[in-house]
Amino acid sequence: MSVEHKKTLCNRDCPDVCSIVATVEDGRVTRIQGDKDHPITRGFLCARTSRFLETQYSPARVTTPLVRRGGQLVPCGWDEALELITAKLLAIKRESGASAIFHYKSGGAMGMLKHLTDYFFELFGPITGKRGDICTGAGEWAQALDFGEIESSDMFDLLHARNLVLWGKNVFISGPHLIPVLRDAKKRGARLALVDPVHHRTAELCERTWQPRPGGDFALAMGVARLLFERDWIAADARTWCDHVDDFRRLAESQSVGAWCREADLPETAVEDLAERLHAGPTTILVGWGMGRRLNGGGIVRALDALGAITGNIGVRGGGVSFEAKRRGAFDFSFIRGTAPRWINEPQLGQEILAATSPPVRAIWITAANPVAMLPDSSTVARALASRELVVVVDSMLTDTAELAHVVLPTTTLLEDDDLLGSYGHHYIGVSKPVVAPPPSVRSDLEIIQDLAARVGLGEALAGDARAWKRRFLAGKLTPRGITLEQLEQAPIRNPLVGELVHEDRKFRTASGRVNLVTERPPSPAVPTREYPMFLLSLSTDKSQASQWARPPEAPCEVTVHPDAAPGLVDGALARLESAIGSMSVRVRFDRAQRTDVALVPKGGHLRAGMCANALVRARLSDDGAGAALYDELVRIVPAT
Repeated sequence: MSVEHKKTLCNRDCPDVCSIVATVEDGRVTRIQGDKDHPITRGFLCARTSRFLETQYSPARVTTPLVRRGGQLVPCGWDEALELITAKLLAIKRESGASAIFHYKSGGAMGMLKHLTDYFFELFGPITGKRGDICTGAGEWAQALDFGEIESSDMFDLLHARNLVLWGKNVFISGPHLIPVLRDAKKRGARLALVDPVHHRTAELCERTWQPRPGGDFALAMGVARLLFERDWIAADARTWCDHVDDFRRLAESQSVGAWCREADLPETAVEDLAERLHAGPTTILVGWGMGRRLNGGGIVRALDALGAITGNIGVRGGGVSFEAKRRGAFDFSFIRGTAPRWINEPQLGQEILAATSPPVRAIWITAANPVAMLPDSSTVARALASRELVVVVDSMLTDTAELAHVVLPTTTLLEDDDLLGSYGHHYIGVSKPVVAPPPSVRSDLEIIQDLAARVGLGEALAGDARAWKRRFLAGKLTPRGITLEQLEQAPIRNPLVGELVHEDRKFRTASGRVNLVTERPPSPAVPTREYPMFLLSLSTDKSQASQWARPPEAPCEVTVHPDAAPGLVDGALARLESAIGSMSVRVRFDRAQRTDVALVPKGGHLRAGMCANALVRARLSDDGAGAALYDELVRIVPAT
């Protein structure tokens, strides 16, 4: 028996980008473990990736191209599938123009080479492009507006903090490799506080937990800001690095501390506690990505940016407002221009595809994505896809989206991936390398798009194997600094373009060089009603980061609520969860630690199984950044009939 141990990087949509050690026996992976030598992975994997072999060797995996005949997806050869696609794309371009074609790419598999599909369609078209982001659109917009860029200090700078405020961040689920750093910070004397309407395990790490009303985070932050001004707890020289201090103060003082707290549904002691922590810095606010997924999401993140800025907790060791690291910042994308004649907002994808005219969207190519399950108003997304002339899905599983396709092209998994990877949770960059070969009829995204390019006369522009393209992405920024592909193939390297401390000189990339403080209230969040008294919060779990379930859960979907939120029902009862646009069968689970105005369901359930929470969520934009207001949908629980 041949036994080898091979390393690669996880390419899932997760901030940790773990280094994996795979045990390969006679060409089959029999075990995967965390790499002890990687400074972030530290020898352990998340629960989801630990179970990935169930997906890798699932009998449900798509291992041959599929085409739709007589309403059914049936196996076919690669030439047949690509000839069908080529003929249809060329006809649509000739008849309606390239903008009648839409490419939708998301984060089901990360990696720089995935962007080469964008590059192909830019050369082929340019075609209709995607704008915004359902996960981070509002938060990225906010930090870019406030600081001029989106970047964070080194993860290990948290060890210098006296206070750490985890604002809407569940590290046990969405960033478990931050946990050892937080524990080390605690050993050094740091105090941890959690702000989140949902009670979760991260509270175990924190000495204080505050559970505001969903969407009440802006009000809570404004209450903290007012108290900071009242007590003269802002940095004496804050005006030298902050614009609009007086206007921000007027906003904070437009209501009393008590009024802000009533709006946030928290006692004034919450404001006092958080203000004291910011005053006793250095303090870092770790901002959860869910903060942006609201009608007032951009405003919430801007308010948190302002709290860090006016208290001097920016540009100092142990201080900051950390939303995410610049995942693609080390790589050269200059050859991809990102131009398009028109754009479709990702959160409103279904509506906008159906409404598009001059020309209508006739064909859609989907990369690393399952939009039917992952976008709001899933039924409309499904209807939009089902009514197109050509839908091509590149995936390894037959998802809700793939089941609607005219052509499904099987692609590689994370253990077969060959790519460059950065992270939005830390600053290490590296390569993913295949630890096993894919099944014979499976191709990488690069190989697929290269074959298509050759058929439409763009073969030369997309030519080159994965290593050649990796070198091209490295050439503009890292190669001049002496970092080679061979070095990255040996071990991940910290991005040399980012220092340990962001904004160290307190000079910002805004027009004025100073922090652009928020001066106006964002739109108000949703308000529960008697008819719909709870916010629907569809959250990641230890089984699913998105719709990539290692093992599909059994129906019906579980909904977790406070017992008082479901009067007349018992724990384990069957019920229906209803919103203004849809409903789903659920099994009720009680948790007295939750607020009475939240209903929690797992993220990523399949629509075909009746477990997709997004089928209940309207397609609405956040206040800016083309983010999705996923967490402002109101629901009710009614007994099953």
